[in-house]
Amino acid sequence: PSGLFGRSDPTYDGVWRQSLALLAQHTVGERPAAEAVDWLAGQQCANGAFAAFRADATAACDAKTMVDTNSTAAAVQALAALGGHDTGTRKAVGWLTSVQNKDGGWGYTAGGASDANSTSVVVGALAAAGRNPAEVRSGQGGSPYDALVKLSVGCDGEGSDAGGFAYQPDKRGALAANADATAAAVLGSLGKGLAATAGKALPHGYTCEKADTPTPGQAADNGAFHLARLLHDTPYLKSALPGAKDRPDYGNTADAVVALAAQGGIAEAKKPLAWLEKNSGPWAATSGPAAYAQLILAAHATGTDPRAFGGTDLVARLGATGPAVQASGSEASAGTKKNDQENENHKKDKKDGGKGVGVWWIIGVGLVGGIGIGFLISGRSKKQQP
Repeated sequence: PSGLFGRSDPTYDGVWRQSLALLAQHTVGERPAAEAVDWLAGQQCANGAFAAFRADATAACDAKTMVDTNSTAAAVQALAALGGHDTGTRKAVGWLTSVQNKDGGWGYTAGGASDANSTSVVVGALAAAGRNPAEVRSGQGGSPYDALVKLSVGCDGEGSDAGGFAYQPDKRGALAANADATAAAVLGSLGKGLAATAGKALPHGYTCEKADTPTPGQAADNGAFHLARLLHDTPYLKSALPGAKDRPDYGNTADAVVALAAQGGIAEAKKPLAWLEKNSGPWAATSGPAAYAQLILAAHATGTDPRAFGGTDLVARLGATGPAVQASGSEASAGTKKNDQENENHKKDKKDGGKGVGVWWIIGVGLVGGIGIGFLISGRSKKQQP
């Protein structure tokens, strides 16, 4: 569709990847194309919610329209950052608060069991829209922070689980840490969104602080401890997908960099960031705009230049997957020429025709395995414990 970033089928990730792309461009001081912003805003339903993608945005949403919290919250973060969409973001936040679970959290779909990823991306949306997440409660129920704390694995957790966050409890109510959920929940517990900036540097190394009921800040500290521990032996996080043992998870590693930096662990984020600079190029080239956006957001969080990321101009590469950013006069002419060249370079890199690798397989695995798909659309994985 005109205005949409990426060439692959947007059925499951159109709004998500558009939101990340616009947010990433905003963080580097670019003005996204008006048609790209209009495309995202036009995906909103009358009740304020967003679906992953609506082929005909002129048709009214109905009970069959599969709206979800992740797409809605990501769109809020992007549109709030860009400005000029107060009515739309207010309606979206209104819908999100109307489907908040009693425990204070959110599932991927309205009424679904709360999970760490969905709750965290909604927290980011609330903060972006000027709401205090701690004050957002469903009746006499809990706050989003209460829901996240309940998903935090204690410091006496089994083995390497200590300090992490579970995506959801298993059928027995037990918690098992998940790296993807942990990266998301660290940001959520800090009240920060996808475009988080670095927090105050820690005066000491990470520790896991035991507490019967940790505060959101303590839970974030413990989650960062968990991520740093996972990244101690290898500079990347490993894929949790079946049959992908020991394979790097580039997207999750980028998210971990953002989480560590936001929590104050700039020093701990340096090693995985350097690894991404050296190794993430082929992954991003085949995965599309959301991948470039994730890397730009990782650079943004750590104060790294995304235009010289391991020898790659991530900003230009992202721009080549969508409409040219707004410019004027000679800048417009120069920008058009640069974007045309980047498009040619990008086409050479994407020998698969821009369809991306693994997205449909990942979603298939998610559906068959019964795992949440809220963040799978960005090329990442999260495993619901059996």
